[in-house]
Amino acid sequence: MIEEPAAERLVRHLAHRGIRDPRVLAAIRDVPRQAFVPGNCARDAWLDEALPLGSGQTVSQPYVVALMTEALELEASSKVLEVGTGSGYQAAVISRIAPQVFTIEILPVLAESACERLARLGYCTVRCRQGDGAEGWPEEAPFEAIVVTAAPKRVPQALVDQLAVGGRLCVPVGEDPSDQRLLLFVKRPDGGLDGHALAPVRFVPMTGAAP
Repeated sequence: MIEEPAAERLVRHLAHRGIRDPRVLAAIRDVPRQAFVPGNCARDAWLDEALPLGSGQTVSQPYVVALMTEALELEASSKVLEVGTGSGYQAAVISRIAPQVFTIEILPVLAESACERLARLGYCTVRCRQGDGAEGWPEEAPFEAIVVTAAPKRVPQALVDQLAVGGRLCVPVGEDPSDQRLLLFVKRPDGGLDGHALAPVRFVPMTGAAP
């Protein structure tokens, strides 16, 4: 009996957990997660687990990456901002669906390595830089979708301001990692947000000027 490839097992597992968008499942299958985790974790890259990245950070669990990406309801024209590049894995996944991805990482060592990795692997539609993600990327706004991979106490106003009307913002919120919720917001024409919780999650706290 031929063993099912690890990527296919992961995709089947994510579909069983409720991920339905075929574009998201295809992106998870196609992005080589082992290239985005430390070498000593490569053998576990296709497990549905968060993995240590160093500097107190993690590479998010594939289910959470898929859930957040699916929640954005990306279109072929979507311009996406990611706050918290980490290893670049989620940016790579999103770039398989959306044509423009802008990603910000506050830690210089991670920003440098992620930018190099994304370029080396050919993710040329991802633009990355080092900076405080709570301030967004104002010169490239508005964004049809914003995804945040670190948890603020509350949603930074700069990100709300830079979200297009009708745009979707997916962000974990909560100071205590044991009591965080992944929230999805849609921006109204009056500038306010309508939102609801997607799932309990555990993310590292957002640093910098985060509220």
